[in-house]
Amino acid sequence: MDLGIDRQALVPVVQQIISAVAQWIRMSGVSPGTRLPSVRQVALDNLLSQSSVIEAFERMVAQGLLVSKHGSGFSVAQPSTLYEGQWYEGAEREWGAFVDSPLGELKLGCGWLPDAWRESDDISYAIREVTRTDTAGLFNYSTPLGLPALREQVFKRLSRIHIAAHQDRILITAGASHAQDLLIRTLLKAGDCVVVETPGYGNLYRQLGFHGVQLLQVPRTPGGPDIPALEALLQQHRPKCLFVNSLYHNPTGSSLSRTVGERLLALAQRDNFLIIEEDVLGDLQHPSCTRLSALPHDDRVIYVASFSKTLSSALRVGYLSASAAIIAQLASLKTLTGFGTSRFAESVVATLLANGTYRKWVQRLRKRLNTQMTATLQVLEDEEWEVFAAPAGGMFLWARPRAGDPSRLQACARRLGVLLSSGALFSPTSEPSEWLRINVAYADDQRALALFRAMGPARSTSTILKTTGV
Repeated sequence: MDLGIDRQALVPVVQQIISAVAQWIRMSGVSPGTRLPSVRQVALDNLLSQSSVIEAFERMVAQGLLVSKHGSGFSVAQPSTLYEGQWYEGAEREWGAFVDSPLGELKLGCGWLPDAWRESDDISYAIREVTRTDTAGLFNYSTPLGLPALREQVFKRLSRIHIAAHQDRILITAGASHAQDLLIRTLLKAGDCVVVETPGYGNLYRQLGFHGVQLLQVPRTPGGPDIPALEALLQQHRPKCLFVNSLYHNPTGSSLSRTVGERLLALAQRDNFLIIEEDVLGDLQHPSCTRLSALPHDDRVIYVASFSKTLSSALRVGYLSASAAIIAQLASLKTLTGFGTSRFAESVVATLLANGTYRKWVQRLRKRLNTQMTATLQVLEDEEWEVFAAPAGGMFLWARPRAGDPSRLQACARRLGVLLSSGALFSPTSEPSEWLRINVAYADDQRALALFRAMGPARSTSTILKTTGV
């Protein structure tokens, strides 16, 4: 059993053994009960210590991939059903989306950065600084609006992107989803109707549906919501709100054009509805980006952003900016339902913003993502995939093979160890779709490249697997 161990890699040898054996189980199609080569043989074949192999195998037993019997060595366990089916961000099934798959599949459609891209030293330094200088942050609640030091930094950030705000009109939340939930519960009631983009963020659809809100769908175009379709909806309905993702739209990666943005604001004024603008990837901005919140809007736009995508999902820090009246209602609900947000997490983020670390990190991240976006677009063009839009930045692409055969695509992805987030997950009605969300931060993995090639013109999956060595 050749495990292909790379001793120059940053990944520990034990983890490399686990990943290689898991891939062998997946690719070989071996039956449960199949015995693995002995620990001694695996160690000899790969120039490894027996202790490393034993540790790896024991971890796989704990993960349910292998079983161990005294005197019989290690064998393949019964397959788990935990990770069957499509993976996607926020999937409820067994909470599988929020844990690592023991088979080490590539989450090509996930909504966050790879761990290998994170820069933990900066966060560790900020944590140490907070524990040294802000002891109260370890024990006390934050204020209803959020930590003043963080709101000051957010105010400066909004000023730099030409969004007029005041610190008393900024509310800190536990991420963008928390902000959306507060807005839904404050502004809407069961039976109200709102306009949502399709495709769009599936978790928002579920939040609205949970509260009995009626969803009116408007197609997303490469320049933003389809204006003629929206105008047709407005002739028949009186929506309370429009939810829009202006920059680096999830899942298409497209961004709002100024012409569309100005028309949206005119319609909101004419038909008296609010616009909730989500901007969770806005810190990866391109100079040509258009934000509704940066245009004159007479308090008709509520701005929602987060540090979860760019900095850390674990810290769970987001924020929103709205009129003083709405902020007061939201702060009351936030206090009533959770006694505020984490002062400690807010202090860590405020420290990273104040010392310039976050700004430098985002600059590096933007450059890295842009490089990967260009490379992925080129690969998809070479393999004749259809791409919805060529994003100016961000991390998402919306694409499909031109020779679309969903069953073949799924079979190929399973064999290669790639987990997909299908287009149906980004539809308000879960309508099946051949479109896929692709996170470009994962698209340079050999398994992703093999999938793109396998679904290209006149290619067979078996040929791709042989030539790539996957």
